[in-house]
Amino acid sequence: MPMTAPGKFDSNGAWDGFRGEIWQEEINVRDFIQKNYTPYDGDESFLTGPTSRTEKLWNHVQKLQKEEREKGGVLECETEVVSGLTAYGPGYISEDMKDLEQIVGLQTDKPLKRAFMPYGGIRMAVQAAETCMMM
Repeated sequence: MPMTAPGKFDSNGAWDGFRGEIWQEEINVRDFIQKNYTPYDGDESFLTGPTSRTEKLWNHVQKLQKEEREKGGVLECETEVVSGLTAYGPGYISEDMKDLEQIVGLQTDKPLKRAFMPYGGIRMAVQAAETCMMM
């Protein structure tokens, strides 16, 4: 937004119709929500059901979750790559069904794979990896 004076923004009408002032002067999400929230008292009839694409992917995730439970709670554990924002390329719920996915990207390169995050210290990370490998 263009500046009109030090610390002031010209909203160009972007805030027209919204109530409250505090959130316009400072970052205050609570004030914005309290002044502009309108409760919905209707039912869920406006919602649509899942698409066949979503159902296929969800069925695959449920199979992986079952496999994870059968293995004691961890399907796979990363032991080589330290997790970070750019640690992995795009990940898919299923490589065989990646054309069904609308949103690409997982925390790691595979679904339900535990990331290696040694931010609690290297000894804790090694212990977690050893525990994971025992499963």
